Amino acid sequence: MTVLGAVSLPQISPERLVAVAAAAEDSGLDELWLWEDCFWGGGIASAATVLARTERVRVGIGVMPVPLRNVALAAMEVAALLRLHPGRVVPGFGHGVQDWMGQVGARVESPMTLLREQLIALRGLLNGEKVSTAGRYVRLDNVALDWPPTTAPPIAAAATGPQTLRLSGELADATILTARTTPDGVRAARALIEEGRSKAGRTGTHRVIVNLLTATGPDAFERLTAAQQRNSGDHPAEAGVAGDAQTIADTIRRYADAGADTVVLEPTDDDPNLVDFVHVVGTEVRPLLS
Repeated sequence: MTVLGAVSLPQISPERLVAVAAAAEDSGLDELWLWEDCFWGGGIASAATVLARTERVRVGIGVMPVPLRNVALAAMEVAALLRLHPGRVVPGFGHGVQDWMGQVGARVESPMTLLREQLIALRGLLNGEKVSTAGRYVRLDNVALDWPPTTAPPIAAAATGPQTLRLSGELADATILTARTTPDGVRAARALIEEGRSKAGRTGTHRVIVNLLTATGPDAFERLTAAQQRNSGDHPAEAGVAGDAQTIADTIRRYADAGADTVVLEPTDDDPNLVDFVHVVGTEVRPLLS
């Protein structure tokens, strides 16, 4: 069965997260996803808040920009969340928006090299290993977590371009695709991910998580179209859905048929009520996918 999630947009103030978390927990939603966009609320602090206020729903962080985070600190924080809330955290990492990374003095010459080094080091630290490495960007000298997770989590990587998709297949356990991804785009991403997995000799499962821009309500189509036009980069018209629960569920199935394991519904940035959006996703769309 397709895993169904919803995005809590970072534009909402941190104090409103409590109500969004309650809607996700009570509605039967599988996962609530949080963004660490600059310069809104931090992903770890937001995730900790949601996890502490819920008992069932899983929380994804999609994604933490690796240029912003020392790998040891990222591992420490993720490990603490996992020990407090076993099995309920999906940590995601990515290049970050390069303009934002430049604003804070963290932009690097080779984002691919940094992501590779971070993913390798994260894997070792979260597995409870003592890690020493002297890479181009990541340098650790006999570093080990005193409180590693009791079970190492699946690590997700955000990817759009072919090189990053292959890298995610090689080193990550899941890949997060943006809301500009069409069903055909999911198929193409799957093929590139599999190239990376084959290169690394990986045989386990690899979860593909795709965001889907979604609008509900009487003005849904107009809001969806406007949001697609506001999004950075080209946003294909078919990468999104507007309508009632059945229309949304049918679209989710098309993404699942294309190879998506998890579909995360992303509200438009002008959605009038994020709590209602999350509630509708859990109570009306989720039952149609069972």
